Amino acid sequence: MRHDESSLAALIGSRICHDLINPIGAISNGLELVGMGGAAPDGPEMSLIQQSCDNATARIRFFRVAFGSAGDVRPFPAPQARRTLIDHYAGMRVLPDWRIGTDLRRDVTQLAYLCVLCLETALPQGGRIVVETCQTDLVVTAEAASLRSDGGLWEMLTTGGPEPVCDLRPADVQFALLARLCDDMDILPRLSREEAKMSLRIALPDQPR
Repeated sequence: MRHDESSLAALIGSRICHDLINPIGAISNGLELVGMGGAAPDGPEMSLIQQSCDNATARIRFFRVAFGSAGDVRPFPAPQARRTLIDHYAGMRVLPDWRIGTDLRRDVTQLAYLCVLCLETALPQGGRIVVETCQTDLVVTAEAASLRSDGGLWEMLTTGGPEPVCDLRPADVQFALLARLCDDMDILPRLSREEAKMSLRIALPDQPR
């Protein structure tokens, strides 16, 4: 079976996330055992290590969906989608708001997470990112007093071309992946911007368009 470059990259990402989350979980469990053995569990050193483990675990779970294998149409529980997003941004200046109460397909949840990562780049000073559905569309909106946008990245995403810009940075890889996935699904993301709001709208692939 042959795989294109994007599917191979997704499989590699899934494998890395899968292999990393187990040792991090083992470290967290080890900290609990150390605490039970008489060490001060509330000391600053132990708290810092535990917090780092929790943050790493949350980010890996988020990235496992966002950058994992595409095409998984199994339902992804709405409470899990919401919790994974919130945990990923814990302690950061971005406040996520997942307003979808029904289960989406896992591949649609992946699109939503990638939209969030794209819109995060527009919030240099932090802000709110709202994820919701409107009729047959997935709508992800960044809200902040100050918004920043890189025209080249957004143009790549909204003009229907899956090819990334030549000087794409690792921090912006979500734009290329989202463009590729939408192209594979024959979907064209739409971008709208107001004074303090920027929205990405994507037609739900399991809904009539």
